Amino acid sequence: QSQLVESGGGLVQPGGSLRLSCSTFEYTLEYWAVGWFRQAPGKEREAVACISSSGDITIYADSVKGRFTISKNNAKNAIYLQMNKLRPEDTAVYYCATDSGGVYGASCGLSSYGMHNWGKGTLVTVSS
Repeated sequence: QSQLVESGGGLVQPGGSLRLSCSTFEYTLEYWAVGWFRQAPGKEREAVACISSSGDITIYADSVKGRFTISKNNAKNAIYLQMNKLRPEDTAVYYCATDSGGVYGASCGLSSYGMHNWGKGTLVTVSS
């Protein structure tokens, strides 16, 4: 199964910002909903944000609402996660995945159910 490629992670101080990217050269992301997920050490993977195929619908986990923004650029075949006001508890490996099975239809969902093409992730560390 084709994998997405995440990038943009790194070390940032609390209150800082990072922008993560999710892309692939193997197929177009324009037709699928895409989600961002994260997994912190010793914790289960959780959904962070998702965006519908049209880009009209975005949904955020309560823990990141107002701080993170998901967006897509069809011309660059990329999905972005702008992360502002980062906190130590945002430290995790961040993954993206597609709803290539069409489970969510014209919308998207904060769930790993039905999501495919998981990338290897990019590490975000928030620490002073």
